[in-house]
Amino acid sequence: MTSAEPTPSRPSDSADGALYDAVATEHATIYGYGLVSAHSTAEVNWLVSASIAEHRERREAAIALLEQRQVAPPLPAAGYRVPMPVENPQQAAKLAVRMEADGAAAWRAVVEQATATEYRTFGLTALTQSAVAAARWTQIVGTDPVTVAFPGGNE
Repeated sequence: MTSAEPTPSRPSDSADGALYDAVATEHATIYGYGLVSAHSTAEVNWLVSASIAEHRERREAAIALLEQRQVAPPLPAAGYRVPMPVENPQQAAKLAVRMEADGAAAWRAVVEQATATEYRTFGLTALTQSAVAAARWTQIVGTDPVTVAFPGGNE
């Protein structure tokens, strides 16, 4: 998903920049889960609620990490363009898979660019959470494989 509004400047430091990008991805994912929620069936409401809560908690913790380093975090946009139509439960679940895969890629970049153990540990936890959520949504979509060997990458 892409933002339609300007945000504070992305930091030039690669570790801070990766974390900044991951926060921006979390903003978009939280927005996207509003669409997922609107089009999901009652049977998956628990997963929608759990996913939104996890992303909000992760975003706030990542913002705190940026602020500790005196980096202004990206602001959420007023709206986002989604990468696919979302008009039914199947499309909503596919959007959730896509958002979790995008999150895994963003958090993998944090792990790869981290120079501090705290960033690397946080990024690895977030990457793992995104991969698990993607697998859950992939099961709902009904496609195989449910997960990949190296989440967040092209391998």
